[in-house]
Amino acid sequence: MREYSIAAIPGDGIGSEVIAAGLEVLRALAAADGGFGLRIEHFPWSSAYYQEHGHYIPPDGLARLKAFDAIFFGAVGAREVPDHVSLWGLRLPIAQGFDQYANVRPARVLPGVKSPLADGKDIDWVIIRENSEGEYAGNGGRAHRGLPIEVGTETAVFTRAGVERIHRFAFNLARGRPRRHLTLVTKSNAQRFGMVMWDEIFYEVARDFPDVSTDRELVDAVTTRMVLKPATLDVVVATNLHADILSDLAAALSGSLGIAPTANLNPERSFPSMFEPIHGSAFDITGKGIANPIATFWTAAMMLEHLGEPAASARLMKAIESVTAARVFTPDLGGSATTADVTRAVLAALGRMA
Repeated sequence: MREYSIAAIPGDGIGSEVIAAGLEVLRALAAADGGFGLRIEHFPWSSAYYQEHGHYIPPDGLARLKAFDAIFFGAVGAREVPDHVSLWGLRLPIAQGFDQYANVRPARVLPGVKSPLADGKDIDWVIIRENSEGEYAGNGGRAHRGLPIEVGTETAVFTRAGVERIHRFAFNLARGRPRRHLTLVTKSNAQRFGMVMWDEIFYEVARDFPDVSTDRELVDAVTTRMVLKPATLDVVVATNLHADILSDLAAALSGSLGIAPTANLNPERSFPSMFEPIHGSAFDITGKGIANPIATFWTAAMMLEHLGEPAASARLMKAIESVTAARVFTPDLGGSATTADVTRAVLAALGRMA
């Protein structure tokens, strides 16, 4: 039997609630399948851990994580810790330390879910976010703090290697979809160095993919296109910051942040990849038992596909869609179901398939 080792990092807020639900579903799926098993180890790294120990990840943390096949991540962020401290303390050291340069965020309206768009059914996108450099490279600083001449700089860093590899990843992914269409998103009219380089490298790479059609859009213009002409988009590739923003818009247009998954991939598999729901810590509903676990279940399906279990991934997605079609919804989707209710419904759907 194939066995996969999974590092579970629930993190903060509703992360612990949805990761627990996701692991329950994954265990049930593995037990019913019989062809693979999961060895799960929990890591308590969180903002509470940071406040107690002075760090999110112990000195040997990444070395320990490297031994796993995948990382199942909940969320990071707490009111007691500044956002830049928590993000740079936990999620980014893992994503950058393991060269998870391809952030993949699919967006579509699941059965039974209502989009705020009249033509929301036309949403079937994959947003590819460069995940290792760009605006989140961490290059910059502050000087003359507290003085009238205080200055802060944030320098985006784009390398030819980093830009070319994300474009090649995006083209390969687009090539595997029915429409074979890829949209480049930059802001090269105003940002005339790094963004222009993005454009130039994109069209250099495009020559190797004559079977993929392309177009280019400025980041502000593509937001209107997502709302007014969703059917014109398929796969979108953008920088770290731009795709971060666009993928949240895509999730909202799909019905809720509570259903949106994410994969942080190291495509070469030199390091484990990390899988997380998009919604964050959600302090306002933490502990109420109403967090939507659908994003985590969809994320788990992406993790299974990455691990080499496409049949199990497809079964999980079918179970998710049967539950959303039956409108077993948490409050973010307009329902009254709890996290546990949705989890039980997905487990029951998996049971019926078995």
